[in-house]
Amino acid sequence: MASISQGEYPPELSREEEQYLLSELKDWSIAHGLAVRPAPSFVQPSQDPSGVLATTAPVTVFPSLFPRSCFEEGLAIQRAYNELYSAIARDEKWLQGIVEELIEIDDFVGKLWQTHLAVKKEGYVQDLSLGLFRSDYMVHKDPAQPDATPGLKQVEFNTIASSFGGLSSQVSALHRHLLTLDAYPSSTSSVIKADALRQSKSASSLAKGLAVAHKAYGSSRTGRPLCVLFVVQDPERNVFDQRHLEYALLEEGGVRSFRLPFGETLSHTSLASDQTLIYTPPNSPSKSFEVTTIYFRAGYSPDDYPKEEDWTARLLLEKSRAIKCPSILTQLAGCKKVQQVLATPHSPHLKRFISNVEVASRLLTTFAPIYPLDDSEAGKEAKKLATDVSSATRYVLKPQREGGGNNIYRKAIPPFLEKLPPTHWPAYILMEMIEPPPLKNAILRNGELQRGGVICELGVYGVCLWRDGFGDESKGEILENWEAGYLLRTKGDQSEEGGVAAGFGAVDSCCLVEN
Repeated sequence: MASISQGEYPPELSREEEQYLLSELKDWSIAHGLAVRPAPSFVQPSQDPSGVLATTAPVTVFPSLFPRSCFEEGLAIQRAYNELYSAIARDEKWLQGIVEELIEIDDFVGKLWQTHLAVKKEGYVQDLSLGLFRSDYMVHKDPAQPDATPGLKQVEFNTIASSFGGLSSQVSALHRHLLTLDAYPSSTSSVIKADALRQSKSASSLAKGLAVAHKAYGSSRTGRPLCVLFVVQDPERNVFDQRHLEYALLEEGGVRSFRLPFGETLSHTSLASDQTLIYTPPNSPSKSFEVTTIYFRAGYSPDDYPKEEDWTARLLLEKSRAIKCPSILTQLAGCKKVQQVLATPHSPHLKRFISNVEVASRLLTTFAPIYPLDDSEAGKEAKKLATDVSSATRYVLKPQREGGGNNIYRKAIPPFLEKLPPTHWPAYILMEMIEPPPLKNAILRNGELQRGGVICELGVYGVCLWRDGFGDESKGEILENWEAGYLLRTKGDQSEEGGVAAGFGAVDSCCLVEN
């Protein structure tokens, strides 16, 4: 069979080829934990009352084509991004100026800031912070210049609950496995090559970050055994992604961890007199543990705080001696408003945190133009762009939220703003749309194969452990800093959103190609 070109990728499959490929894909995925709990729309709770079922995570059948130069640049600059956001989290005064623009119009940001101030009033007792970050990008190719070299543009920077580090390691291994089994037609041999499939080590690398924080905490102050606490949502469909980190933390780092549903925090944790955090497992109430590190996989959305007691729980955790991943200040550093302030054209703020001109320049090249919707000159111009249907088609409107399903796109922006009180407009940022080159792939979701055009989003993970300096950023310092693997998320090109857990995207891996 003749080899196909990149433009013909992926190939059409015969019925027999498709059956073999999908059979191997589904079995390998379940056997290796490339899985999620089924959505209620797929399996109704009444059919699985005990919550024992799992299904293959939404996954691409083929690895997606991705420019090698863009991929390598994303990995290469992650340490600089870690440095940038750890510096922002340490600079409380600068961050306060950003947050105070939001607290009157965004209750969630306001409550986070109030919690920080409450802890500050009593006095922070832990000077170390951990970031398990993810910087998300798309390949941008100006459609007006067909011969333009593709470049990498940042979609957003995630400072809390940077998910899919566990599954991304598995999906890159899956695609390599399918290649080894000759599950891909021989016509793809000119495109899918072993050295083009880049394995992601994100699960072990992120677990190593938690282990480093655990060690940096030091010895037990109470004589109890030490542990890491995963604070999670309940129920959690994406549990296996988190489990991969838990298992790697134990098997590779020898560190015990526990899962604590955020809503049960006050029932199972307490503070000793010196603010040491004590966790008592409900299954073994006679044995308690001293918590070294809190890894938040919940707490990033207002939906996680339905009761006032949930804010009391967050305050208890923040007051504790445990190392937070992230701290509230680090979570606030991930606000879209921070990204906008850094990326607004001619912004002077980046050099405040990155003194190296060359490094700052490399970061700047990944910024897509972002504007405020306030009364500044840039904001007034952005309001004109956002309210005009003809110009709004080039933009996306983003609130200060993590997780999928929150953004407003293109022609939907003007009518959305028309219904929103103008006093609330500054809670949003206006970002120029990134224009990725056209690609095709097939996505397996809930047992159904969906073929067609796709858009890919590269997430690069980073680990950073730093000393805060207790309000004096000059005393802060980075102790550990590394790039921690990658995630590729892929969605149909008719979908604006890309969140896998939110039901929009699929996990994928990179097949690196020259531009």
